[in-house]
Amino acid sequence: MSILDKITGRAKKAAGDLTGDRGLRSQGAREERKGEAKEEAQQAEEQASQKRGEAADLDRRT
Repeated sequence: MSILDKITGRAKKAAGDLTGDRGLRSQGAREERKGEAKEEAQQAEEQASQKRGEAADLDRRT
């Protein structure tokens, strides 16, 4: 889930900042980016689905 990836990523980044653990902070940043990428992919799929519906509607009208 993208939101879960983003939340855990932010938590790990914060923990890395607090403890001075650069590896944990880096891992958190990667997880957060992964969540954002999943979210972008989901939005793109929703837009594509909407466009497919529009195209199908136009096909039915012609």
